[in-house]
Amino acid sequence: MPPVAFVALAADLGCRYISTALTSNPYNPSIYPPFSLRDDPTLRREMIAAMRDRDVSISLGEGMVVREGADIQDGVGDLEIMAELGVRRINTVSLDPDLDRSIDQFGILAENAASLGMETTVEASPGLTVPDLPSALDVVRRVGRPDFRLLVDTMHIVRSGSGPDDLARLDPGVIGYIQLSDAPLVPAIPHYMEEAMFERMVPGTGELPLLDVLEVLPRDLVIGLEIPLRAAAMAGVGPHERVGRCVDAARGLLARLAARPHQA
Repeated sequence: MPPVAFVALAADLGCRYISTALTSNPYNPSIYPPFSLRDDPTLRREMIAAMRDRDVSISLGEGMVVREGADIQDGVGDLEIMAELGVRRINTVSLDPDLDRSIDQFGILAENAASLGMETTVEASPGLTVPDLPSALDVVRRVGRPDFRLLVDTMHIVRSGSGPDDLARLDPGVIGYIQLSDAPLVPAIPHYMEEAMFERMVPGTGELPLLDVLEVLPRDLVIGLEIPLRAAAMAGVGPHERVGRCVDAARGLLARLAARPHQA
């Protein structure tokens, strides 16, 4: 969604945080016009004003991708814009098949982010250079910075072969952010990224052990909802209804979690 409208939607649904990249997703449905917070300082000012007025802030800055043949150092300007928008945490993934180079790039990114008051998380996903939880933990260890931590995406973690028991064994301090979605345990769509980017499921409507996962994660972290529902959007279901279903389901899940004694 365009940034100011997105802020308003979050506030209308009683959410205090959003995540965003600086530009619209190139794969976005055509129902939304493109935008660029990078190139449009007026839009940045309008978004900052909207966030201030509606008590919404950006919990995660997206789009800091390590790519083969590119230098993450060239993205310092984007980090400065994120800082201008009040971002305190950015997320990264790598599309560079060279793991050692990816780790070097992660370290440079984390150092640059820290100089602007931001911490960094790394996200593991099947099909990416960091494909699973063990790989992500090794990357965090090798980067070796307390402000470089793990983003736990429930779909990616479970689909890559880990589960609540694996997460329970982690030092809670290594986890920096949580992204919640549901999915079937056996893929319903042949291509993993097609499903992950466009057709996840509302919490509680799939088969992931979400309550057991959340039970062992720190409870002082922001939980983002990364639940793309492209088919519903293209069928004309509006953003308030689409996102509202996800918010309501997540709150119901957290209410059930709160009724459990915390074991972690």
